[in-house]
Amino acid sequence: MNQAACGTWKSPISASDVADSGVSLSSLTVVDGRANWLERRPLEGGRSVLVSARDGRLTELSAAGFSIRSRVNEYGGAPYCLHGDTLWFCNDADQRIYRQAAGDAPVPLTPAQPHRYADLTFDAWRNRLLAIREDHTRDDHEPANAIVAIAPDGTLTTLIDGADFYASPVFSPNGRQLAWLSWNHPDMPWDATALWLADIDASGLPQNARQVAGGPEESIFQPQWSPEGQLHFVSDRSDWWNLYRIDAQRQTPLCPMNAEFGRPQWVFGMSAYGFTAHGDIVACYSRDGRWHLTRIDADGHHDYDLPYDDIQELRVGGDQVWLLAAAADCLPGIIEIDVRDGRHQRLAHGGSAGLETAMIAIPEAFSFASGKAMAHAFYYPPTHADFAPLPNEAPPLIVKIHGGPTAATSTALNPQIQFWTSRGFALVDVNYRGSTGYGRRYREALHGEAGIADVEDCINAARHLIAAGRADANRCLIRGSSAGGFTALAALTFHRFFRAGASYYGIGDLSALARDTHKFEARYIDRLVAPWPEGEALYRARSPLEHVAQLAAPVIFFQGLDDKVVPPNQAEDMVNALVRKGLPVAYLTFEGEAHGFRRAETLIRTLEAELSFYGQVLGFEPDDDIEAVAIRNLDANA
Repeated sequence: MNQAACGTWKSPISASDVADSGVSLSSLTVVDGRANWLERRPLEGGRSVLVSARDGRLTELSAAGFSIRSRVNEYGGAPYCLHGDTLWFCNDADQRIYRQAAGDAPVPLTPAQPHRYADLTFDAWRNRLLAIREDHTRDDHEPANAIVAIAPDGTLTTLIDGADFYASPVFSPNGRQLAWLSWNHPDMPWDATALWLADIDASGLPQNARQVAGGPEESIFQPQWSPEGQLHFVSDRSDWWNLYRIDAQRQTPLCPMNAEFGRPQWVFGMSAYGFTAHGDIVACYSRDGRWHLTRIDADGHHDYDLPYDDIQELRVGGDQVWLLAAAADCLPGIIEIDVRDGRHQRLAHGGSAGLETAMIAIPEAFSFASGKAMAHAFYYPPTHADFAPLPNEAPPLIVKIHGGPTAATSTALNPQIQFWTSRGFALVDVNYRGSTGYGRRYREALHGEAGIADVEDCINAARHLIAAGRADANRCLIRGSSAGGFTALAALTFHRFFRAGASYYGIGDLSALARDTHKFEARYIDRLVAPWPEGEALYRARSPLEHVAQLAAPVIFFQGLDDKVVPPNQAEDMVNALVRKGLPVAYLTFEGEAHGFRRAETLIRTLEAELSFYGQVLGFEPDDDIEAVAIRNLDANA
């Protein structure tokens, strides 16, 4: 075993390896016993391709030149549906819906108008498509959302409108009723949603629409019908997203527990449960940051013993369940499971990214006191088969902050995390207050406290590890993306704790974000900070850009120039302010990238630049043949 300074270890994981493993899977569906999913491929410029599995064979269904992606609410979701041998999908380039019959080229179904579509579902009883449409034709207003029906000739009929947002239209088994979700500003779908039910008349129009669940302090997730025609849903009315069934005038809780059967609905088409051929429910739930698969029947619930503790999507068909799942030593993959005996096989991806077991840092869960609360995190120790720290050396620590902020960390094998730990860094992934997976009250603990509670939790996670001798107090770094970037910048600005930081399309000016962001998140910060514009003074008080004079640590910024969620001017204003102040700063921009980087060359450049940045700031030389990132005012770090 070689002893060497942390940060200088020769790692088998290059930035190129991370990008190569960056094929992400999403939008899992099951049709006629066939599993289908999207693969986003960085080596193809971030193109999203539909893949199907049957009898152990994988088939690519997407036509050349098309990328399947919806941009409704900017984040999209459920951008395709299959019925028989026909595929309908949203094309990324023009956001039109295309129809693709087996063996034929795709043909546009919707007109070339400023419309976007998501949450596609086929109405087999009336031979039409249902979708959420986002109408951008009104230049002086925010886009209008509606549930629409699309006939085979492309004729559009508005079925339901009037609310700010819609999701999850789903027909009853006989096609005579339609359920859906709606919500309005200033709520997000994890704050307050309404579950609606309507009868469908002979002309295919909804009648007698009535709200059957939900309210101002209740979030509803995934309405779904059982084969017998009973409507089920997930609600957080008990503080936890749990399952319920509508029985006549009653709503019956199923399998109540202090665990989460739901997720924040950032995208359309999310699924956490389904029905077997025998009427049982197979569901996944999260407890203490880890996911479990369970079968619910009249006798209670029965967990499966599986080697996966991160379940992102679930679909059920017959006696099979398909998961998009991962583990600490296994990349996300499509897993097929026999619900009767738990036998399982991997259909696609997964694996260990070519890493030896001895090279993989395994996350260690811990909770810690933070202010008057308890917060949660996962610690990844520096891990290498051939290297160890110098005698008495505590490793540099990277505090990783997930985005959202209404989201959570993942325990799935993440090559990007392993990129750092295999070079001698420790890393802590924090589920700060406001994260999901710990109940509604924990989620709401960030209300009015964004930039305060989240920052406090990140600092206290690091202090906990320093006290345990698992991190170097003088080499603490912080990195975050989007809302996590805001937390990172706030920590660097308002506290003298971190040595340096990295912001990936992070928020520096809360007021600018409130004035200049997209419809879905236009009122998001109302709860996290204060109502806008009444609370403008508080926005200014919490914005790093307004207090750049207090910032004394080097920062590297990464920004996509096509980002509509956090516009580039956010990063540019911060960079310019730091340059004027004479602080070390680096700034890398990327044409064609939006909110969340997709291209392989971008992923490679950002990781290598961040490593170079930390090396120059902390004074070590990485054992990598990489381009040194240019840092303005670097001498100020001396």
